[in-house]
Amino acid sequence: MGANNGKQCGSEGKGSSSISSDVSSSTDHTPTKAPKNVATSEDSDPSMRTLSTPSPALILKPNPLQTVPNGHETSSTSFTVTGETVALVHVPPGSRSRPSRVPPTALIDTLPDPVLLQVLSYLCTPQLCRCARVSRRWYNLAWDPRLWSTIRLTGELLSADRALKVLTHRLCQDTPNVCLTLETVVVSGCRRLSDRGLRVLAQCCPELRRLEVAGCYNVSNEAVFDVVSQCPNLEHLDVSGCPKVTCISLTEEATLQLTPLHGQQISLQHLDMTDCVSLEDKGLRTIAFHCPRLTHLYLRRCSRLTDEALRQLALHCTALRELSLSDCHLIGDFGLREVARLEGRLRYLSVAHCMRITDVGLRYVARYCPRLRYLNARGCEGLTDQGLGHLARNCSRLRSIDVGRCPLVSDIGLEVLARCCEGLRRLSLRGCESLTGRGLMALAVGCPELQLLNVQECEVPPEALRLVRQHCRRCVIEHTIPAFY
Repeated sequence: MGANNGKQCGSEGKGSSSISSDVSSSTDHTPTKAPKNVATSEDSDPSMRTLSTPSPALILKPNPLQTVPNGHETSSTSFTVTGETVALVHVPPGSRSRPSRVPPTALIDTLPDPVLLQVLSYLCTPQLCRCARVSRRWYNLAWDPRLWSTIRLTGELLSADRALKVLTHRLCQDTPNVCLTLETVVVSGCRRLSDRGLRVLAQCCPELRRLEVAGCYNVSNEAVFDVVSQCPNLEHLDVSGCPKVTCISLTEEATLQLTPLHGQQISLQHLDMTDCVSLEDKGLRTIAFHCPRLTHLYLRRCSRLTDEALRQLALHCTALRELSLSDCHLIGDFGLREVARLEGRLRYLSVAHCMRITDVGLRYVARYCPRLRYLNARGCEGLTDQGLGHLARNCSRLRSIDVGRCPLVSDIGLEVLARCCEGLRRLSLRGCESLTGRGLMALAVGCPELQLLNVQECEVPPEALRLVRQHCRRCVIEHTIPAFY
């Protein structure tokens, strides 16, 4: 399908900012033959020069007679023009009449279409549009539907609305008004993307499965509603950094009372609403009701959410595997108790900088989510060795833990962690002021698979770090200790 053409393509000179003009010129005009007065490869051959481009060696004064070696005078092959100098055009030796030389063929043009299609599949969206302007053959190949399962647009100056309109119009030529091949659209950092561009996708791309519009400030609830209602196969939606998006549902008004009439479901599985600062409990409750198939949900810095929203989330989205609530300052232990109702499905949980979370909430997670693999509790100052130990004993499959900036975590918690979580690979203890070398020595012996250890801003002896490096051969140690090298 040539999905690799969706590789991220940054600004190439003016490439990113002029993609819409490249697209329109590649779709509106097909390659044409060069005018007759344009120089070709024949100009480089002296034998083929014309009267307008004489060779210096062939410029002669008019001479009506010419002497040949046998002593006979014969008429000159030059033309006699009074008062002018003309150029002789000689026929190459050994051939009296020779057809015009055919311009050499580029090596890449000798490739068969399947091979050239494979080459084009590695190009990003702007590069494909430029390739369509090379020749008629390249035009047909560059717009092959198999190359257009993904569209990626980047750049603040890019007119994303116009680019999407032109691209979808061209891709709909074989199937009028419907683009059946496009499955992924990624528009990042384009401030000129508005609801108009999303509505074009909603109308023309029913097979859309993945949509990312991160950092597009002008996208609103209405446009998102159009996409999710007309693209039934949409599974991945990223609207992070879109402050106007406050809800995702199949009702045009998020405040409408949920009734069987509005009880349709969206097939979304991945939803990223990071930095959607206007999202509130009511909006998350509607999302949970309409998106019961969610498996990945990221709500970083949605600071208006409270514990009540998590109760509805756990009630409707029972398949949730990854949940990020970082910097949601109103989330506390009650919210973690509701999250724990997801039981054995939860694998990833981030509650970084949620200051209201203590050992009580962590104990609920440890008890009901034994398959947890990743926990980020950085900056949760209420966590102690007791909560960390309870987590280690119940979640022995933990692979990554971040308890940085938790001043109450000490060597006691690390010893329990080293004893119960032998498969631990990543551990961040940055800014944990209560640590000494004893806890790190226990980690060195108990966690031989450790690959990353962060002890920056921790006063630990260099001997403990050397022991970690000795036992954990693949471990990268991040530190601020000048004596350790």
